[in-house]
Amino acid sequence: MVMPLDAPQPSFPLLSPEIFETFNDVPDAGEPLEAVGEMQLPPIVFGAGTFSNQYNEDGHLEGVTPLRTIRLALQSGINAFDTSAYYGPSEIIIGNALKTLKDEFPRSTYRLMTKCGRYGVYRENFDYSPSTIRKSVERSLARLHTTYLDVVYLHDVEFVVEAVLARSNGDHTTALTTEEKEYGLAEEQMGKVWGDGDRKFLGALAELRKMQSEGLIKHVGITGYPLPTLLRLSLLALHTAPFKPLDVLLSYSQSNLQNGAFAAFAPHFRNRAKIPQLLAASPLNMGLLTNSPPSWHPAPPALRDAVARSVKAVGEWPGGLPNVAIGFSIREKWDKKVVGNNTSEIPVVIGLSSPEEVKEAVRVWREVRSISVDEERLSMEQKVTFEMKESGYFGWAWESPAPPSE
Repeated sequence: MVMPLDAPQPSFPLLSPEIFETFNDVPDAGEPLEAVGEMQLPPIVFGAGTFSNQYNEDGHLEGVTPLRTIRLALQSGINAFDTSAYYGPSEIIIGNALKTLKDEFPRSTYRLMTKCGRYGVYRENFDYSPSTIRKSVERSLARLHTTYLDVVYLHDVEFVVEAVLARSNGDHTTALTTEEKEYGLAEEQMGKVWGDGDRKFLGALAELRKMQSEGLIKHVGITGYPLPTLLRLSLLALHTAPFKPLDVLLSYSQSNLQNGAFAAFAPHFRNRAKIPQLLAASPLNMGLLTNSPPSWHPAPPALRDAVARSVKAVGEWPGGLPNVAIGFSIREKWDKKVVGNNTSEIPVVIGLSSPEEVKEAVRVWREVRSISVDEERLSMEQKVTFEMKESGYFGWAWESPAPPSE
């Protein structure tokens, strides 16, 4: 998973387009995916963290499946890719696949979104110095075989900036009401630099803005987990010279059946921080809302037990818990009660590993778009929500960064 900037680069084969004479991956017929939001992104963005050892073995990554998956995604209208310098060989795999597909899909037909600043698991593996940020972006350009990147995010900002939080975990939505000051979000705190971490953030952001002025980056943004921290930094960027809002923001694992807090924060990102494009990642909550959650997931035992009960509760539903979870996340981002109107629809970043997963994601999107209220699907969602509430961890956010191991 970890690939520091000075580490030797792995080598993956550059496959020939002739490989598709063997594999006949064809998109299913149906409603095409429509571009949405300020940046006119597809409603489903290809989450490419899957092209790492955190989610797949070497045999999968070195074979033809990633190329087949990327091609089918493009053919299906999923023409934006979310990756990172931190995701092991992900950028290299995507870059090689797109180079193979350049005649069928030239650079102008897709968006490349990557991240910089994180090069390992721990705080000491983060480097937001301007020189490293520039080197990281330059390496991403080379890996992805492109002269520009559509989006570059500062990755997992909470590991670098000051921790201005009322509590390290739990329900953070009180940051929007009764505990604004404790989270550094009161009106009089806008633009306050809380320490060296915040200064590092502003320096890294300035370097990305410089590269944006050079034409190497189209849009600049941030990613992370604690929503109050993302909002505080978004406001810090807006209230610090040159007083420009971030172009884009990506939140993950807080727009799903276990924790839907992103819906409460989204209007504040738009209206207070003036961010034109929002994205929500990981409707499966980093693999938690699946039949076999990964062993490394930070969910406590009671929450894992609730997931196991949820798997049984929706067992008769086609596609099981993952289908229910993805459907909920897509439906919520399209619901006018949440996003206001169709032009504000929030794209969902979904991790995709195989052609079958591409087809399933598109199928779910079409289903929730074509049916105004599917009572049976809503019933499945309610069963999962019930189990989450019973566990005591509904709306709960884990601590990030995680506390040091004893």
